[in-house]
Amino acid sequence: MKGIRRKEKAITNEQELKAILLKAEHVTFAMCKDNEPYLVTVSHGYDSEKNCIYFHCANEGKKIDFLKANDIVWGQALIDQGYIQGKCDHLYATTQFKGKITFLTDFEEKKNALINMILKLDDNPDQVIREQITEKSVARVTIGRIDIEYLSGKQAKTAVISM
Repeated sequence: MKGIRRKEKAITNEQELKAILLKAEHVTFAMCKDNEPYLVTVSHGYDSEKNCIYFHCANEGKKIDFLKANDIVWGQALIDQGYIQGKCDHLYATTQFKGKITFLTDFEEKKNALINMILKLDDNPDQVIREQITEKSVARVTIGRIDIEYLSGKQAKTAVISM
């Protein structure tokens, strides 16, 4: 794979790359079917031990059609630290990933994936887990797991003015 052009912005530390996946509110991933690209942004949970991303979705629709035709995705997590007024620059940190999608069927794995997402997203996760993680709700939800095969990243920590 071709490396990034701006080497000074590269994130090479795997723990930093994983930290972005943990912190980012959403991930966006691209997929392709019959030479047609499709892009989605999803809320997610990241399991750093298994190096995978979990997301939930409807059990039918365009995203499912694309992923069933081609289970390889490219994606990105972004921490947007904002535009710097008067400097014409933007601060950010990103992790790009390549991975393969699997749709979960095992009850315990689906339950654990949902708990992972709730712990990340909800201010009162214990209550949500207690009230909403039921046998029925876990059985009917569709959970995708992106098993990450490749990570890279890039960041801009300070403004760079070039003339």
